[in-house]
Amino acid sequence: MTATRGMVGVVRSRGVSLNAGVMLAVLAVLVALVATGGGCAGSNGEEPADLVLLHGKIVTVDADLPEAQALAARGDRIVAVGSDAEIEQFIGRETEVIDLEGMLAIPGLIEGHGHYLSLGQELTQIDLRFARDWDEIVSIIAAAVVEAEPGEWIVGRGWHQDKWAQPPSTSVEGLPMHHGLSEVSPANPVLLEHTSGHGIFVNALALELGGISRDTPDPEGGEIVRDERGEPIGMLRENASGAVEAAYRQSRSGRSPDEVGAERRSWVQLAAENAMENGITSFQDMGSTFETLDLLIKMADEGNLPVRLYMSIQETAEELEGRLADYRMVGYGDGYLTIRTIGEKVLDGALGVHGGWLLEPYADLPRSVGFNVTPVPDIERSAELALEHDYQMAIQGIGDRAVRVLLDIFEASYEEAAQLAEQGVEVPRSTDFRWRIEHAQVIHPDDLARFVESEIIPSVQGIFACSDGIWVEDRLGPERTVERGYLYRTLYDMGAVVLNGTDPPVELIDPIASFDCTVTRRLPDGSFFMPEQSLTREQALRSYTINNAYAAFEEEIKGSLTPGKYADITVLSKDILTIPDGEISSAEVAYTIIGGEVRYRR
Repeated sequence: MTATRGMVGVVRSRGVSLNAGVMLAVLAVLVALVATGGGCAGSNGEEPADLVLLHGKIVTVDADLPEAQALAARGDRIVAVGSDAEIEQFIGRETEVIDLEGMLAIPGLIEGHGHYLSLGQELTQIDLRFARDWDEIVSIIAAAVVEAEPGEWIVGRGWHQDKWAQPPSTSVEGLPMHHGLSEVSPANPVLLEHTSGHGIFVNALALELGGISRDTPDPEGGEIVRDERGEPIGMLRENASGAVEAAYRQSRSGRSPDEVGAERRSWVQLAAENAMENGITSFQDMGSTFETLDLLIKMADEGNLPVRLYMSIQETAEELEGRLADYRMVGYGDGYLTIRTIGEKVLDGALGVHGGWLLEPYADLPRSVGFNVTPVPDIERSAELALEHDYQMAIQGIGDRAVRVLLDIFEASYEEAAQLAEQGVEVPRSTDFRWRIEHAQVIHPDDLARFVESEIIPSVQGIFACSDGIWVEDRLGPERTVERGYLYRTLYDMGAVVLNGTDPPVELIDPIASFDCTVTRRLPDGSFFMPEQSLTREQALRSYTINNAYAAFEEEIKGSLTPGKYADITVLSKDILTIPDGEISSAEVAYTIIGGEVRYRR
């Protein structure tokens, strides 16, 4: 009625004399107009927008209109992009108008590779990412012991031996011994996950609870690191961590279903808040259990998913049998949940813990070529199931041998689908697979062209070039590093669809830092790691928006600021496309907009 009173007031101010009957008729018409939206129409006569952004630099990643000043959204979709004058016409009485004051608005950033629930969980654990050396980590754990109950597990994540200012006083292959950790925590088992997620370091009590001693054999696809006497030092690489992790899970098995559910829901929310404050509007999760997917489906039904999720299933081929059809969904929950990928089964481990599966031995560990973590037959069977049920494959291949094996499996699957199609057998998406190799950090020159020829997507993380660059040459040697390591520009120039992300919680979910590294390759000490492999700023922006959307079969609904697509928008305080290299990292997220709603503002 506020609008009605205002309009009647205008009539009276003009000195028009109206009798009571006419006045009632006018009121009836005006009330009807308000009820139908006519009383709030924009100046162009169309239904007004719910959200309008004005006075900005809007980079659309759309060739038809690459740049604009303003944008209008109605509901969860973009309705117009153009000049300030054009978009002002969409403003009605209820329109939320944001003056960008010259800031940069870009398509909502898409995290191209991460672990969603693990991110939320990690935010509740001890962060060891910034510890300067092993002694500091021991001190951090000692302080945690004071606050813990006897027998309570102490869990942390984020350490990396090659990032410490100095090596441990006593070490094996650059790794510490557990004795100092065991001394400060004799009654509390300690589990410290490597930043890569491909190994853990534990104290004596955790080793005991996991049943690991000098007589315990190495499991397939893993290694118990030992000293010269054969005693475990506390480092468990790849699959060797399973026994201790099982003991940790067992310690938590007595909780009620309500307690477990509440905790997992809190992780969903924490991960979303962390993503949105960093400008992320969509998150591509690379490997969740059916249990996690059940939770997310329930939350989607409730309307409680804060960011758009593209989920993959990380289960054995045996577990996948008979269940894939029930879980496949696209755009569920008003576009907030898609499940249509098998991944991230890790074919190999991580370079940081000498786990990446290489064609030749490590330069700094000549006895090893890394590990095949998930058996090749499991990957092959999963590929068969993916073809049968129209699922994408997104499998980790870090080392050059792992990449080659995955290329072989994927190409064989493509060929099988083509042969079936020729025989008239219907195979879902037989000409549009978009299968992905996650990380693809080390690629033999003979295999580079296969990504383009077979339309296989390299899902890389720009930030890794800077976080790993300080030690990659130690692992591979100088010649192999230049020939095969982190070849992002080579892949892009060849025509591959290069993705981007930060692999949270392995790295902070910080797309600005990843963008910075993608275009500069500047290391923390100011030096540069293979700068010839940097992407241009436009390429880097595409790798975080439309390329990631394409890799999820979503380029028609997101990835560019195009009318008809979701109004998912990230606004940055500085123009990362033009400011000097040294200023990119100082840009901040000003607004994160999902479906036309401001979900975060600085």
